[in-house]
Amino acid sequence: MTLLVGYKPAFIRSYKKLPVDLQEEVKVRVALFCEQPEHPSLRVHRLKGPMKGQWSFSVNYAYRIVFIYTQKTSVVLLAVGNHDVYR
Repeated sequence: MTLLVGYKPAFIRSYKKLPVDLQEEVKVRVALFCEQPEHPSLRVHRLKGPMKGQWSFSVNYAYRIVFIYTQKTSVVLLAVGNHDVYR
């Protein structure tokens, strides 16, 4: 299953502030997410509390991407950052 991905302006702003090497890592992880959304290394999980209805996957040990499903095969990336992205 291949996902269609959209980007919120806040995601793009956060992405542009990342170091270039981390930007490349984000690109790789988003591509993997599009092709294999259930890949174990992504650690995709549903968020709870005030972020209920949103999901997250890992870029690396410290960075996450928050997203929502708009349809079964399409998502919108909302934010990228360290664990502060959950606040």
